[in-house]
Amino acid sequence: MTEKFKILGNYIRDLSSETPDIETYLYVKDYISKYQLNIDITSKPLKNKMIEVSTTLKFDDKTESKKKSYFEIIFVTIIKINEEITEKKELEKIILCDVQNKIYPNLEKSFLNLLHNSGYPNIKFEKKIDFENLYNQRFN
Repeated sequence: MTEKFKILGNYIRDLSSETPDIETYLYVKDYISKYQLNIDITSKPLKNKMIEVSTTLKFDDKTESKKKSYFEIIFVTIIKINEEITEKKELEKIILCDVQNKIYPNLEKSFLNLLHNSGYPNIKFEKKIDFENLYNQRFN
């Protein structure tokens, strides 16, 4: 293994789209541009230098509006870390940047499919997530 890690597999653990009624759907259709994309990354060590990385994307309305839809995907990636990786900081960078950069195109596509299939066909995420930048902001 010349790379720092290897992806052994990934899958969608949970997929959620909630729009309670037709009034909410019609309201959200007009105001979905105000929704924000949030990302959360957690990890859990497994045995034999393997790690389960859970990346959660949420797309929701942060305002006080009563009419809201809610969208979420939890995407799990199982990685095996190269034996030479022992530093905690290097491991964090792998989980928060390297793995995310590799899986994000598939994750974003799956999430956009959920939104499109939920009745919001014109949704696009204009900004690409810069995991490197987020990582650097977190630790500086």
